[in-house]
Amino acid sequence: MPLFKSQTLKIYNSLSGEKEIFTPIHEGNVGMYVCGPTVYSNVHLGNVRTFMSFDVIFRYFLHLGYKTRYVRNITDVGHIVDDVDDGEDKIAKKARLEQLEPMEVVQQYTVDFHDILNLFNFLPPSIEPTATGHIIEQIEIIKKIIDKGLAYEVNGSVYFDVVEYNKTNNYGILSGRNIDDMLSNTRDLDGQGDKKNAQDFALWKKAEPQHIMRWPSPWSDGFPGWHLECTAMSTKYLGNHFDIHGGGMDLKFPHHECEIAQNQACTGHTPVNYWMHANMLTLNGKKMSKSTGNNILPREIITGDNDILSKAFSSSVARFFMLQAHYRSNLDFTDDAILAAEKGFYRLMEAVDGLKQLKSSISSTLDISIWKQACYDAMNDDFNSPILIAQLFEGVRFINLLKDNSATLSSVDLQLFSSSMRSFVFDVLGLKDEKSIGNNNEKLDGVVNMLIGMRNEARANKDFAMSDQIRNQLIALGIQLKDGKEGTTFSVQ
Repeated sequence: MPLFKSQTLKIYNSLSGEKEIFTPIHEGNVGMYVCGPTVYSNVHLGNVRTFMSFDVIFRYFLHLGYKTRYVRNITDVGHIVDDVDDGEDKIAKKARLEQLEPMEVVQQYTVDFHDILNLFNFLPPSIEPTATGHIIEQIEIIKKIIDKGLAYEVNGSVYFDVVEYNKTNNYGILSGRNIDDMLSNTRDLDGQGDKKNAQDFALWKKAEPQHIMRWPSPWSDGFPGWHLECTAMSTKYLGNHFDIHGGGMDLKFPHHECEIAQNQACTGHTPVNYWMHANMLTLNGKKMSKSTGNNILPREIITGDNDILSKAFSSSVARFFMLQAHYRSNLDFTDDAILAAEKGFYRLMEAVDGLKQLKSSISSTLDISIWKQACYDAMNDDFNSPILIAQLFEGVRFINLLKDNSATLSSVDLQLFSSSMRSFVFDVLGLKDEKSIGNNNEKLDGVVNMLIGMRNEARANKDFAMSDQIRNQLIALGIQLKDGKEGTTFSVQ
């Protein structure tokens, strides 16, 4: 029997503002769409946190035995990713500055995006469609919305008529905004530009002569609006009505609000049962910003090539740090916080590694079934990873009791305990015991031990510059040396 039959999962639904029991549209199947990156620069650490949240959610659905289709898009159309429909598009701007074709920019940063997510041990989505691969579908949706009388064409551009739509629907149902208030606050813009109303948003924009990325349409050579691509790709691969739509909190309005309006206008019903939004990541208590220098790239955490952190940290430590906060909570990234997380991570890995050394007894003095259900209860409570981690450290306490012969487990309970610890740590949370992986690699052992020998020789010759250089370069690669009475050992961080 699949696990989802015995577990009751609750999800916080941004649409209702409440935790709701998860009931998939089709029993045993989950359809989930998550808004992916706009690939004009290196992926932001805050984006990594958002995608990590949905990676854990995806992992848990798979763990429960659901057949899960996870769709995460790549935004490679160079339109303006905001709600004002003007300005220079970001991909074209990057292409101009670097003297590249726009699709060279797209390729460069799509590869970087995948590399970073692989580094942090993300599972790939089931489908990763691109906006440029779905221009035809977007044009067809625009035609349907125009036919319903909820969009209009002006000078080759097409706009969604928010006021007309709101006569029979609720524009603001997700964000809780009132259209009358929105129109009142922006009434000074009325009559300016091509829009009937300031809140109308572009479905299709006519390309100016200098605009590189353009496609033919019934209205003009141009490009689709920001919000349209997700409507086209989510419904193509998950149907007009699917289970979950996710993204960052910053996408709730206007992006997701506009998606609901487009789907409702096109199909006549709401597209999604559960809307999920991950919260923000700050750095040292402030918003991350390249312009202020309060910024760090994901790869810089691992290499240590930054002025923010005191040392390099492994990708698994960074992942563990992020999962110590609930996905709907704000998370502040600081040096002290990740240093503390590193200690906790290696304590957890050491305990899991010690599972294989435990011996079973005739009977059990620990109730593993209650502990195991407490782990599920944490994840069933809106994917509460910090509570799960707390339960895993309760498991660490069990391991220490067993090592000290202060508690016993039967062979059946020991097997259940060991498999459950490993499943939650590695399969659900997606952590990696990188120290164990490194120490099992004979080639790595040989190379590092050779460098340790060279470092020892340099120290013996009082060539401390060379000794420090070897040590620092190994640290930059995530290899930590530890000098002790019995010699120098290493660990892969």
